[in-house]
Amino acid sequence: MEKETEIIRTENGSPFHFLMERKSPVRIRKMDMVKSHLRKNCSCSMRKMKKSVMDFFPVLQWLPKYNCKEYIWGDVMSGLVIGIILVPQAIAYSLLAGLKPIYSLYTSFFANIIYFLMGTSRHVSVGIFSLLSLMVGQVVDRELLLAGFDLNDDPQEAIYSRGHLNVTVYNVTLGSVSTECGKECYAIGVATALTFLAGVYQVLMGLFRLGFVSMYLSEPVLDGFATGASVTILTAQVKYLIGIKIPRAQGSGILITTWVNIFRNIAQANLCDVITSAICIAVLVTAKELGDRYKHRLKVPLPTELVVIVVATLVSHYGRLNEVYASSVSGAIPTGFIPPRVPDFSLMQRVAVDALPLAIVGFAFTVSLSEMFAKKYAYTVRANQEMFAIGFCNIIPAFFHCFATSAALAKSLVKSSTGCQTQVSSIVSAVVVLLVLLFFAPLFYSLQKCILACIIIVSLRGALRKFKDIPQRYRLDKIDALVWCVTMLASALVSTEMGLLVGVVFSMLCIVGRTQVPHTALLGRIGNTVFYEDDEEYKNLLTVPKVKIFRFEAPLYYANKDFFLKCLHKRTGLDPAVEITKRKKAKRKGQRSLEKGPGQGEETPCLVPKPNDLQAIVIDCSAILFVDTAGVSALKDTHKDHQELQISVLLACCNPSVIDSLERGGYLGNENKDMHELLFHSIHSAIQFVREKEILADVSVV
Repeated sequence: MEKETEIIRTENGSPFHFLMERKSPVRIRKMDMVKSHLRKNCSCSMRKMKKSVMDFFPVLQWLPKYNCKEYIWGDVMSGLVIGIILVPQAIAYSLLAGLKPIYSLYTSFFANIIYFLMGTSRHVSVGIFSLLSLMVGQVVDRELLLAGFDLNDDPQEAIYSRGHLNVTVYNVTLGSVSTECGKECYAIGVATALTFLAGVYQVLMGLFRLGFVSMYLSEPVLDGFATGASVTILTAQVKYLIGIKIPRAQGSGILITTWVNIFRNIAQANLCDVITSAICIAVLVTAKELGDRYKHRLKVPLPTELVVIVVATLVSHYGRLNEVYASSVSGAIPTGFIPPRVPDFSLMQRVAVDALPLAIVGFAFTVSLSEMFAKKYAYTVRANQEMFAIGFCNIIPAFFHCFATSAALAKSLVKSSTGCQTQVSSIVSAVVVLLVLLFFAPLFYSLQKCILACIIIVSLRGALRKFKDIPQRYRLDKIDALVWCVTMLASALVSTEMGLLVGVVFSMLCIVGRTQVPHTALLGRIGNTVFYEDDEEYKNLLTVPKVKIFRFEAPLYYANKDFFLKCLHKRTGLDPAVEITKRKKAKRKGQRSLEKGPGQGEETPCLVPKPNDLQAIVIDCSAILFVDTAGVSALKDTHKDHQELQISVLLACCNPSVIDSLERGGYLGNENKDMHELLFHSIHSAIQFVREKEILADVSVV
């Protein structure tokens, strides 16, 4: 138990003594901690089993308490609106994933049901998400290419041009059955294997409580990633907008390669698709802008995408745009459900690495949106349970020909603005999608792909508008703006997965850089008070005679100890090593002049300041969070070097962690006997100690 006595002088100069006594730490044996943890988590009882089931399926907690009269209208309305939005988006995002529209509808249906059972957020909308669809599509395209399929093969064109479908056949093993698989079958096999693995990763992260991983995905990283991926998505849709056939780029630099191919083939543009795209984008953008401007007057958002799809499908069908103008259409969308199938385990080893960023991005967006709405509407969500929920939203649907899902911002905002109260709205949305799956899917046969591309591009407005926020972001924080730009450029110019990794690594390097080169300052006294501040930031501060007060605003560790010493010497105007060398040289010259006799040597100038010019250096440790062994060594060397010059080095405002590190490092002497002369709880008490020491020295001289 350590006792420290502090002396503070009151305004009239009388000393005030008080005793600071550290609490004795409560030491618990690790084995006892392990036993207690196992006893708490591994015991089994009916009550505990019931609680575990209720926690795993939160719907069992809130559904029995559901207030039908108060909630049902808002949930039904928001569910219908989201269902109407989901249908065109599901069909459109199938282009991003490189899959048939029916699989997007399956994904939207199953994800809503599973999140209803397992999710803790009342407002997020879980389903297909453009960024995840793009990431799935890139993996699917790569694996199709490696398997020998033609990425530019369009089954619908093959039917109309040759009367039969000429596809590559590939042998795959599904469970214990070996079967021949065409391009569409192989593509959905890759997607389901990727999705299943991503879900397994998310569940494992939940089991091992690795939710903290999302903390490294800062807001600038996520925003930059979303914007960079949006640029890639926009680029991928241009070929559908103008109706040209270009090879799908693979690997790094997809953005540049795709634009080069677009300009090389621009002469082959389909005039029908160009005109249709221009009209569609004009209608969608106008409707979106009007909806944003008058959203306070509209009880529900305008179903613009659905109206555009219905009208465009009718025009394409009765105008025979596919037969007459060779405009690419969606093709046949079957009704009902395909029998479930176990994901292909032989493909999982090929996509195991790709599933990891997919899992992290899906979880990060889901948790961040869940916490955002929970904070807005004053309730709590459990991040770990959200990880389980989104994990099983990927694992279970993977058996039903679905691909990766997560929460989506745009649909979640619409859901909350249309009166959503609980996840009952997800069931209503699932019913809307189910009706399309069972009855209405074939009606979209003649829907042009350029219409779907227009819907995707217009849905990116929010992410692309982030470019306008760069100046404001730069004014708020230059480092955050730089992280955003680096992540965005890496996501757009290299690849989406690499862009996310680059963003995380770069943001962490920025944090390390901030601690390696932190701000330092000399402090001055604020008038006749006991407070001290940066003399470069504030005016009219009083300097303390013969004392320098130095502040270091970062942890002191191996990476910045040299910077700490450099700044200390620069700020105080005194490098102990140089000063000691100067004094030794002066001493040797003085001895030689005495040996020559009086008048024979030159007069030796004063090479060093007088010993009384600087008596003490007070280091303000209030901003030093921790000190490692290298930091303690730097402080010990500093104290030793200045002690040779008869200059005291005092530490003020150290937190308990820093004090413990100093004790373990031997900075405070044997059994901490020098603590009362080296450590102080405030800068002012350190200054008073220097003054009293000076007075005692003067008295002893007299």
